[in-house]
Amino acid sequence: MIDVMTANYAAAHAARLARVGVIAAYPITPQSSISEKLAEMDVKGELHGKYILVESEHSAMSLLIGASYTGARTFTATSSHGLALMHEMLFWAVGARRPVVMAIASRAMGPPWNIWGDHMDVISERDTGWLQFFCENNQETLDTILMAYRISEDRSVMLPSMAIEDGFILSHTYEAVDLPSQDEVDDFLPPFNPEWKVDFDDPRRFGGMTMPEWWSEFRVRIAIDNENSRKKIVEVDKEFERKFGRSYGGLIEFYNCDDADVALVLAGSAVGTAKHISDKMREKGKKVGVVKIKSLRPFPADELKKLNDMVPVVGVFDRSYTFGYGGALFSEVKNGMYVPGGGLLMKDYVGGLGGKDFTPKNMEFVFEDLLRMRKEGKVDRMVEWINIKDGTGRW
Repeated sequence: MIDVMTANYAAAHAARLARVGVIAAYPITPQSSISEKLAEMDVKGELHGKYILVESEHSAMSLLIGASYTGARTFTATSSHGLALMHEMLFWAVGARRPVVMAIASRAMGPPWNIWGDHMDVISERDTGWLQFFCENNQETLDTILMAYRISEDRSVMLPSMAIEDGFILSHTYEAVDLPSQDEVDDFLPPFNPEWKVDFDDPRRFGGMTMPEWWSEFRVRIAIDNENSRKKIVEVDKEFERKFGRSYGGLIEFYNCDDADVALVLAGSAVGTAKHISDKMREKGKKVGVVKIKSLRPFPADELKKLNDMVPVVGVFDRSYTFGYGGALFSEVKNGMYVPGGGLLMKDYVGGLGGKDFTPKNMEFVFEDLLRMRKEGKVDRMVEWINIKDGTGRW
């Protein structure tokens, strides 16, 4: 069934269709309408589990970890400072191997206060061990949440997932969404059946103290299963395509890259703008390609290395900045693409922070700048901030 809805409503419908057993809700802009829609569904008797209001985001994640221990499928949603308040429990969910799925309407971190979208909140949590999936549009938000349960709950993975939608750009924008039937989703997503859970007839201890001689072994196990999730992500994406006719490339998508002179790597809603401008520029004979990062964690390093043989110049668009050597995505991409003796020219473009418009005109500038670099054979600067009013963005 085709319906018109925001990405937030798409996320709520995904949780309903997934037959989530426990939902922990605490509002924060621009995520609130996910919780509100789920509350409406609860009142109408449309949910399959418990909808619980809690006193904070920290409590929300704590509750879901406990519920997951009993074998319940769990869901919540948050943004920005709410995600930051969860920080302690994000680590706990990973270490306890609880496959919680959480929708994030990504938003800037204050101060100064800003309720609009960028990726700083989710980038700040990329090292907790959660799987992180970026969504380009509202349909992908719904589909990603459904796939995230299949991936996270697989016994070879058992790690929590974030489905990331850009705040306001997607969370409050209406688009046509193909809403699958409950029977179709039930056929794709089996009930959660963990190997280990609380059972009063088979008592066990969970989350106890670990001494130093065993701590690294637990971390290594998480690292191995995080890497193993790469295969499961690709498998689930292909199965989803067979079932519903939609694919998101698994970990990464190459668009107009086969004969490209330059390529731009990016994640989130700006991918759609990049694809549009790529098509327009190719009509003028300018061969520019787009590389969509679907999965930030696990990171698609092996797939990105293919760019070394495809293009001589690569740009990265960051919707966050971590005050290191370039933006976070730029650092990840540059490190992931490294091959001994590689000679790629690379540049980081930072823009769209705090909800500031990043327009098709801005995207065209980025591609033209990459083409200029290819012609000149050199990088003029490593980082360029786009659309900065006082002109300080170039160094």
